[in-house]
Amino acid sequence: MQSGADQQVSHPAPLDHPFPYKLVATDLDGTLLRPDDTVSERTREALTAVTAAGAAHIIVTGRAVPWTRHILDDLGYEGLAVCGQGAQVYHAGEHRLLTSVTLDRQLAGLALSKIEAETGPLALAASRDGLEGEVIVGPGYQVQEGPLPVIPFTDVTELWKAPLNKVYVQHPGMTDDKLAAVALAVAGDLVGVTMAGEGIVELLPLGLSKATGLSLAARRLGAKAADTIAFGDMPNDIPMFGWAAHGVAMANAHTELKAVADEVTTSNADDGIAVVLERLLG
Repeated sequence: MQSGADQQVSHPAPLDHPFPYKLVATDLDGTLLRPDDTVSERTREALTAVTAAGAAHIIVTGRAVPWTRHILDDLGYEGLAVCGQGAQVYHAGEHRLLTSVTLDRQLAGLALSKIEAETGPLALAASRDGLEGEVIVGPGYQVQEGPLPVIPFTDVTELWKAPLNKVYVQHPGMTDDKLAAVALAVAGDLVGVTMAGEGIVELLPLGLSKATGLSLAARRLGAKAADTIAFGDMPNDIPMFGWAAHGVAMANAHTELKAVADEVTTSNADDGIAVVLERLLG
């Protein structure tokens, strides 16, 4: 598999030595994407060189497919992508879902009740399953600006009417770190809990993580954990770092991810992925 970057620049000359990994896994927001949601020419060229050396590039993102597809299309990316925190393996070139895992809505409802018993009322949103799955947003939930529409709801029963990949929770007076910690403490036996970005605390199917989806996708590509280098910036990347042979945190990464990273590179604004790949390419 080759990343969409191959279509943007010419292939470099053959390497004097082999690239040490078969799989390069990159998070999207805060990692591959710069703050303006673009990928730099330098990073494109580094990924092109990696794929020319025989490795595969795979995007691993917390975004569900509907909120990822337009970015992959803009990049010309045609390979596999792991979306929805590992819930979905998506073939970008064929615009096809290969695997999809959904949240047990009864368990999620129980988990929410237990969390709200500790925190008080939460603002809620959810990502519905499927290639066209909508993001539905309840009262008070602060949506980050983006190109895709959300569907508002006022009756909480709307939350449970269709299969979901995940539920988003926010609290008006609690930090993301604190909210995630409370949710994990009181409901971690019912759902997975992760923080994917500012204002993005998520409830997931129990046991699901980026590592889950990445391992499934890697198997399809004939790669193993020992063959993989991973790049990320948030706590939801911790399982992926635990699975991969080498984890690289961006300079802008959350402190929890930096604590478990094998190395820290420059920021997503300063070509942090390219800095590491260029070194490994020699």
